[in-house]
Amino acid sequence: MSERSALATAAAIRAGETTALAETDAAIARIEARNSAINAVVVRDFDRARATARAFDQSGDKTLPFAGVPMTVKESFDVAGLPTTFGFEEHRDYQPAQDAAAVQRLKAAGAIILGKTNVPVSLADLQSVNPVYGRTNHPLDAALTCGGSSGGSAAALASGMVPLEIGSDIGGSIRVPAHFCGVWGHKSTYGTLSIEGQMLPGTDGAPIAMSVTGPMARDGADLAAALDVLSDIPLPRARHRAPGDLRLLTITSHPLAPVDPAIATAVAQVGEAFARAGATVDTHSALLPDQTAQFANYMRLLAVTLARGAPAEDGSVASLPDWLAMLDDQARTARAWARLFERYDAVIAPVLGTTAYPHSDATIRNRRLTIDGAETEFGYQFAFPGLATYPMLPATAVPITTSDRGLPIGVQIITASHRDHDAIAIARQAWELTR
Repeated sequence: MSERSALATAAAIRAGETTALAETDAAIARIEARNSAINAVVVRDFDRARATARAFDQSGDKTLPFAGVPMTVKESFDVAGLPTTFGFEEHRDYQPAQDAAAVQRLKAAGAIILGKTNVPVSLADLQSVNPVYGRTNHPLDAALTCGGSSGGSAAALASGMVPLEIGSDIGGSIRVPAHFCGVWGHKSTYGTLSIEGQMLPGTDGAPIAMSVTGPMARDGADLAAALDVLSDIPLPRARHRAPGDLRLLTITSHPLAPVDPAIATAVAQVGEAFARAGATVDTHSALLPDQTAQFANYMRLLAVTLARGAPAEDGSVASLPDWLAMLDDQARTARAWARLFERYDAVIAPVLGTTAYPHSDATIRNRRLTIDGAETEFGYQFAFPGLATYPMLPATAVPITTSDRGLPIGVQIITASHRDHDAIAIARQAWELTR
């Protein structure tokens, strides 16, 4: 897209080349022109955005990182005076009185919130459709999903409506839409970004195990700047290692989850590009935890976490000893990944084994995909987001290439705990080396 990045927009406002109001009006015009076919921006707050932009132009701090930058946020983040429904019809009229912590920080950094973007019901799908706002389409093909649960976020970015977004991720909800739509997304290290104000409507309970928030953008530099704005703790800076100094592991397959050959090729091409730049690139390592066991343990923990104590379909209920055993398994896997990162700077892997797929009304349990000519269960695909989610690691989704059909293909760069800026920095190197 020809539209400016978030940081470039702020720089232009700072330099007097444009104004916050002009950029806000331009973003609103793009939404009004492009959104009807996509249905990404489902809650609009244009009047308040224009008023905020006018006030910023008059007396705002132009040194702020996102000075005057218009953006949208995922529907699940509270914005005072706007609905937060998580896609539930019964929460259609719920309006929080306070902004989510992430929204507060973005506003304090100079960003101007235009509205909210679409999600699936309960944020529990890798596509974005619900009875309140309907379905969000892929920006390139209305017959395809944009992904989920931060699908509206990715579609708004990919269509050029806005330069910056925030999403959340427990099963790939930032990374998968970024991969499908050809934008950037960062899943943060667990516990480093606040989830306050990003909870089911009307609830105020404990954080959900493995669930994180994170920035999404059309530019890698914006991703890093937004991470700093959003982080609860000072994350270590990227180590600024040249590509030739890196030690990388590539993963192109999984024992259970099939991978489209074009996606496996994209991962391999990234590894080859780093190798040509002098990096040490391995395609196998005995340090990698058993992926069949990790997938099974991840799905078990995910199911119990999302059910919050409700019985499974077979009527069974996890006991406290069951829960503690699950946490023990997770801790062992996290330690195994920590040992792996004593040897490697990053792991490069598929975000998902497929590009954007046709809209489906089937449940995740019953959904099927055709990958490389063979039908497969959709649920196995969670193995790829789970690579980073289960051990609570940071991972950056970066657009790399396109399929024969012209659909975006991204890869994820996974790094050690709290090395979020390394993940983004290496993702930016991957992007540059594959141009």
